[in-house]
Amino acid sequence: MRSQGSVNTAREAPPVGLALLSERERQVLLLLADGPTNRRLASQLGVAERTVRAHLTNICRKLNVESRVQAALVGDRNRRELLPDVVDTGRVAVRGNRRCPTARE
Repeated sequence: MRSQGSVNTAREAPPVGLALLSERERQVLLLLADGPTNRRLASQLGVAERTVRAHLTNICRKLNVESRVQAALVGDRNRRELLPDVVDTGRVAVRGNRRCPTARE
């Protein structure tokens, strides 16, 4: 029996709710994991703060979490699952047909 304070070193399965997220909700969740405010998220996404709040409401409902902090933790812990098809080619990350500059540029 594990004690309450022990840490599970085995990789846990991603939450079931991740599969329910739309592509945009996945994007919002990944950005949220870095800790920005709703205003900053809105600026990064090019949408209104109200739209960000709507996305966060949907994300929390689908992930069955009660707060943006809990959602951010889920996003941080599951970055690879949220972007499974990203391949690092050295200079740019290629995702489908889109090319995104990496931090190294």
